[in-house]
Amino acid sequence: MNHIELVPIVLFVCIAYVIKVCMDALVRRHMVSTGGSEELVNSLLRDEEQRRRHSSLRWGIVLLSIALGFGLIQWFGWEDVTPGLVAVLAGATGLGNLVFFAISRRL
Repeated sequence: MNHIELVPIVLFVCIAYVIKVCMDALVRRHMVSTGGSEELVNSLLRDEEQRRRHSSLRWGIVLLSIALGFGLIQWFGWEDVTPGLVAVLAGATGLGNLVFFAISRRL
């Protein structure tokens, strides 16, 4: 892929993320300014913080499992893209998601 094609994609993602952040801030400000109960605002902020932590945990576990999948591919010396190689990566990703699910249920 050329870097020329990558720039518009990254620009679009950044613009979409900025719009999401601004809308979240507007919603929070609107809730506070309309006199929403302090308990509701604190609950929403706590839930958002917990979602961020779980998201970081999920991505960490999934990326670690994908790295282990790539490590297995390197260890076995597979060089061609075959269905088995793709299955190892898909299995590693699925295993990472299952590990996250098990950990998040305990939390």
